[in-house]
Amino acid sequence: MAGSLIKIDEEIITSATASVTLGGSDWDSSYDVYMLKVNNVLPTTDVSNLRMRLTVSGTPDITANYDRAGKTLRTSTTFGNSSGTNETAIPLGQLGTAGSESFSAIFYLYNFNNSSEYSFATNETVFRQNTAELLGGMGGFVNTVQQSCDGVHFYINEASRTLASGTFTLYGLAK
Repeated sequence: MAGSLIKIDEEIITSATASVTLGGSDWDSSYDVYMLKVNNVLPTTDVSNLRMRLTVSGTPDITANYDRAGKTLRTSTTFGNSSGTNETAIPLGQLGTAGSESFSAIFYLYNFNNSSEYSFATNETVFRQNTAELLGGMGGFVNTVQQSCDGVHFYINEASRTLASGTFTLYGLAK
């Protein structure tokens, strides 16, 4: 399987950044499936909510067309279920600023180049939230519009808050 992950785009955050977009002008539409790796994301302000949107023509899709579902495993209690419909973004977690409170994830992206289907993703996440509780999760989301998507956009939901650090890498999966 050597060479089956082809790096398309990467953003490494080392100082305050309002948002991160992967793809757009760097998008390579020759793949059917993409893998997105997110590693050690920290906000600049404690208790910040990380969000994700898909991009269309390089611009984040802010319409209320995101549906999601997932299972969260928690260290402080039993598992939890989460879901939402007709949302304007995908919530990923409430983060803190301590180095051990980072967010990491793997997303697999499907149907992004097919304007006759819904774009969707599966995800595996692990993070220590702002309360220092460790959480792991599995789930997925769908953008319920038949359109071609060309990337992803990450941001902090609260006004004037930014990302402090993290690595975001987008790969195409070669057949």
